[in-house]
Amino acid sequence: IDIGVAKAWDTSTGSTDVIVAIIDTGIRYTHQDLDGQMWTNPGEIPENGVDDDNDGYIDNVHGIDAVNNDGDPMDDNSHGTHCAGTIGAGANNGHAHVGVAWKVQLMACKFLSGDGWGYTSGAIECIDFAVDNGAKVLSNSWGGGGFSQGLYDSIARARDVGVIFVAAAGNSGEDTDSSPHYPSAYDLENIIAVAAIDRNGQMASWSNYGQTTVDLGAPGVDIFSSVADSDSSYA
Repeated sequence: IDIGVAKAWDTSTGSTDVIVAIIDTGIRYTHQDLDGQMWTNPGEIPENGVDDDNDGYIDNVHGIDAVNNDGDPMDDNSHGTHCAGTIGAGANNGHAHVGVAWKVQLMACKFLSGDGWGYTSGAIECIDFAVDNGAKVLSNSWGGGGFSQGLYDSIARARDVGVIFVAAAGNSGEDTDSSPHYPSAYDLENIIAVAAIDRNGQMASWSNYGQTTVDLGAPGVDIFSSVADSDSSYA
């Protein structure tokens, strides 16, 4: 069981007009399979120590870090880099991996620390930044905590300008119709909640599910992608 992407590539390999924000642990933006795929902030001059675009972040060339409140979203966990590679690792470049979208701009929006924790306020900060800077798809492979009106409102604002919010269904093996998992279970039309399946088409034992709160399943077990250990590391 896979996503049939080789056939899809005959129709489209993506577009560099599309910005996908990875709202996660950051991205190792120097990775050999990602460095050519990164979104670059047109209003910022790199490494000059100045907030050129007056958005509150200095030298935020590839995104933001809401954990450390700065403009450097370098990944110190690997989760975000792994997600970024799955979405948009470069194609036909002699390296070990390729993303679903060969042509894309990857925006790094970090709100999860190296230990994998973060605040809802950081998630909101990342969503708002991504939407304000032209991202059309937001990748959210995270969840936890109760209902947050602030987070709901932020995702609703994204919806109002046509932004898709892709969210992990969660890893607790629960029915999210009766035990809501956020943000995937918010009742908003732009949320695509994704459960995990394995190569045999079976749902992963740990994946959440839900007749109304989960939209689809996609491969999520033993996925090969880039990681943040070095500029040439994969796992």
